Amino acid sequence: MAGTTATPKFDPPRPWIASYADGVPAEIELPTGSLYDLVATSVEEFGDNVALEFFGRTTTYREMNDQILRAAEGLRVLGVQKGDTVALVLPNCPQHIVAFYAVLRLGAIVIEHNPLYTPRELRHQFEDHEAKLAIVWNNVVQTVQDFPDDVKVETIISIDVTRAMPFGTRALLRLPIARARESRAQLTTKVRGTVTWEELLKYEPVDSHIFMPDAEDVALIQYTSGTTGFPKGATLTHLNLLTNAAQARAWVPSVKRGTSVVYAVLPMFHAYGLTLCLTFAMSMGARLVLFPKFDPDLVLPVIRKHPATFLPAVPPIYERLTAAADEKGVSLKGIEIAISGAMPLSASVVEPWEAKTGGYLVEGYGLSETSPVLMANPVGPSRVAGTVGLPLPNTEVRVVDPDNPTVDRAPGEEGELIVRGPQVFSGYWKKPEETSAVFVPASDDGLPWFRTGDIVTVDAKGFVRIVDRIKELIITGGFNVAPSEVEDALREHPDVQDVAVVGLPSAHSGEDVVAAVVLKPGRTLDEQGIRDFARAGLTPYKVPRRVVAVDTLPRSLIGKVLRKQVRDTLLAQK
Repeated sequence: MAGTTATPKFDPPRPWIASYADGVPAEIELPTGSLYDLVATSVEEFGDNVALEFFGRTTTYREMNDQILRAAEGLRVLGVQKGDTVALVLPNCPQHIVAFYAVLRLGAIVIEHNPLYTPRELRHQFEDHEAKLAIVWNNVVQTVQDFPDDVKVETIISIDVTRAMPFGTRALLRLPIARARESRAQLTTKVRGTVTWEELLKYEPVDSHIFMPDAEDVALIQYTSGTTGFPKGATLTHLNLLTNAAQARAWVPSVKRGTSVVYAVLPMFHAYGLTLCLTFAMSMGARLVLFPKFDPDLVLPVIRKHPATFLPAVPPIYERLTAAADEKGVSLKGIEIAISGAMPLSASVVEPWEAKTGGYLVEGYGLSETSPVLMANPVGPSRVAGTVGLPLPNTEVRVVDPDNPTVDRAPGEEGELIVRGPQVFSGYWKKPEETSAVFVPASDDGLPWFRTGDIVTVDAKGFVRIVDRIKELIITGGFNVAPSEVEDALREHPDVQDVAVVGLPSAHSGEDVVAAVVLKPGRTLDEQGIRDFARAGLTPYKVPRRVVAVDTLPRSLIGKVLRKQVRDTLLAQK
């Protein structure tokens, strides 16, 4: 079972410890073992408790573990071994949880993918990680099957998510009603040439002597845009992810093991949703209520039955839930803790939420490279609005000169945030140069410091405020968008001669993706036509919300487009 090991002492001291909420330790003991041990421990302690709920159908921890071990044996028979990469292309559903832990149980490496990615986006990631086996939602199996021969996936396990629903819900989806037909079409499609999930679960559970991974083994490749280029795979070990789940548990001591209810409204292919909904919830022996997508009409009926003890989400979700609850007369009382991330959290969201729930809504911060959570506001009256909170236990931060990250800024001055801790990744998958560029060697022979690319200030109590980003990454609706990826897609439009993509502030999504285009001679701007063209090759959240025609784009002496100047110009025109 999972254990702990001694943690290092910190020098210099961490002033933020004094601002921690009651019951939060200054340090935690570092976990040992593997992520599968989180499940095994919860099975031992809470085997008959509900682990998963999906459209009202429940699965106990013991039942879930049996499925994990059966799926692991099926994968082993199909050739999966320690260190192999296995791709998951799945929405939130019970099969996603089982597949995740079945792969890890064999010491193989999970690669999470957004199932709504376009063929172009998915192909790029498969080219990078070269997984030969993929576990895929039926609706996107054809996309994977149609990859060119040089990225051919040898084995595809197809999943019909409706098979995890109650029989009555599945029957409703078959009724000759327009909305029912539409819902079923969104959830499932028939495919050929694959191994079905049900066939995988017919195997006997994997023997206990079959290899178990260690804490230092790679568990997950999490794709992130990182800087401005195409997505890179951040390699996260079992220790990285175990530690972040343990840090989350330490941060919310009022959430009790075996009795909590966690809502998975965040996609679990996203680092934020994966840690707080998947690993944290399983380590708590929680009832994890799964939603294939966020829809207030799906969430509010569950709130009536059992409110979430712990609800991680992004600001637009809290806004929509508050409004929908008002409209339908549903009480939000009983939702104890809500953690917001991925974009700034405003008082206009916090105040009505806390008034209606009687609980706390606090902001946190992290990156895919850090498993992902680095800091959060205290869950209590000492939280500071407008900040992303305090570093978690065992996490160190510094504020440095962005041009020379070995030089610290004076207290209170702006500078780049650099961090280190056991949740910080070791590098990008097969990209040593990019890895080297984001780390600063330590002067004390300790762990190197990771450059976040964010400009911050830290006050005397240790609260961190994000001021700006060195990276030109756009964060919209909690998702990262690399400008160069969108630009590459728009350059293929026959009317576009040049393009720069930037993020502009949005009251609802953090930032909007906006494209400034230089049109070819004689062409006129067809904004909707360009957006429709982009939609064919990009996931919807990457498609520009606005397209603006400009005469020229500012460039540096070496010809690089100066996106910051483009952004400033567009802001001035608003």
